[in-house]
Amino acid sequence: MASQPAAHAAGLRVLRTTRVAPAPPAGEPSLPERALPLIFMDAGWLHAQPVERVFFYRLGPSDDDDVDAVLSRMEESLPRAIHAFYPLAGRVRPTPGETNRYELLYQPGDGVAFTVAEHDGVGVGVDELATDEPRELAKIAPFVPDLPEGGTVLALQVTVLPPNRRGLAVGVIVHHSACDGVGSTHFLHTWAAACAGDRMLPEPPVIDRTLIRDLPNMHDEITSSTNEAKDLFKAPDAGKLLDVLATFTLSKELLQGVKDAVAGEAARRGVPPPRCTSHVAMYGLMWHCYRRARRDDGGRAAAAAHFIFAVDHWSRLVPRIPDKYLGNCVGPGFASAPEEELAVADAAGGVFTACATVAAAIDEAVRGELAYWEGWRERIVEACRDDAPFSVAGSTRFRVYDVDFGFGRPAKVEIVSVAKTGAVSVAEDRSGAGGIEVGIALPPERMDRFRRCLADAIAWLSSSSQCN
Repeated sequence: MASQPAAHAAGLRVLRTTRVAPAPPAGEPSLPERALPLIFMDAGWLHAQPVERVFFYRLGPSDDDDVDAVLSRMEESLPRAIHAFYPLAGRVRPTPGETNRYELLYQPGDGVAFTVAEHDGVGVGVDELATDEPRELAKIAPFVPDLPEGGTVLALQVTVLPPNRRGLAVGVIVHHSACDGVGSTHFLHTWAAACAGDRMLPEPPVIDRTLIRDLPNMHDEITSSTNEAKDLFKAPDAGKLLDVLATFTLSKELLQGVKDAVAGEAARRGVPPPRCTSHVAMYGLMWHCYRRARRDDGGRAAAAAHFIFAVDHWSRLVPRIPDKYLGNCVGPGFASAPEEELAVADAAGGVFTACATVAAAIDEAVRGELAYWEGWRERIVEACRDDAPFSVAGSTRFRVYDVDFGFGRPAKVEIVSVAKTGAVSVAEDRSGAGGIEVGIALPPERMDRFRRCLADAIAWLSSSSQCN
């Protein structure tokens, strides 16, 4: 079913929106109605901002990359991918006959909204957008579709870009209550492989929410009408569109420099060094720079700075959860540190404090003790009471730069929703050199301060490594 073309944003023309339903392989029956219950790990995301990603692609000059043929292949391959991930074609609703319980319901006739658009504006070519330099968020946000009302959990948009229709922006919006980033990117890899047609599809998802034991008390607390934490991460006003979005690639060598510096600072203080992985080093460096930039902003300093991030529980639950499980298998990690120790101009002290605090928070989360789960609401409220917490979206394990529809790897991938949640985005280094890409959206003046703080910290790390 296709809707009529409509105006969407300045320079953007929506050509059509189609509801794409699952299509079973030849010889298999159509899917019947199915309801998938949400467990407590899913329900925690019911009121969260959906995750919005944009993949920018450059099309080659060959006839095989004719843009209309590419669009046809993408649309024709989509039903096969949706069939494997049929819950994403459904909608979230209250479970009939139960209190404070929800389900992801698929019914025959459901489908995923697929929009095709084109842009003819100035400054929105793939070369201008697929860069690490700060870009206006208002130029990128229109490439993400709206999520249709009624509890839908997934929508897609492909926009043809200038110059000469040789670029594509693939926008994806997915509601986190349906699945975490492992599941949503698994779907994208499956769709891309089906579109390319020259390789095996990934293994299908495991659709079974009974694999994770639900915690009724936790579930009741999360969905309770008195849960004040559920409204804390809703999108702010549209003023965020005035922000700019920039990407910083932290090289493998830089991250090793952070680890070495943290170990050196621990030795200087006479304390055991924290377990500093590349991700802890990245978290610590960015958290320190973010808080220092806010302090330099002249705003009111908080007594404590907070950092909220997702902790992977896939390999830690007993029995272990299959890698292709479709749902949520992450829990919150909470790190808090005194502002005066974290945002100091001395990068050695600030980065050490940040990394040590994050490492301790991860250790607490992975132990999986019941008190960790039961105290999440109070800790989120505490983190948001005085100041916006630092948070993270995305992961290097999602391999977003391997989402190849048959016309090459993405030139750039952005998590646009970080501007609405105040988070930073994380992805693997697209050069393949082993670093980590971090994206952040800030007002232009604060972005300048953040870049200076990061440059200062990197300069300190470089001088520190030369002295060792």
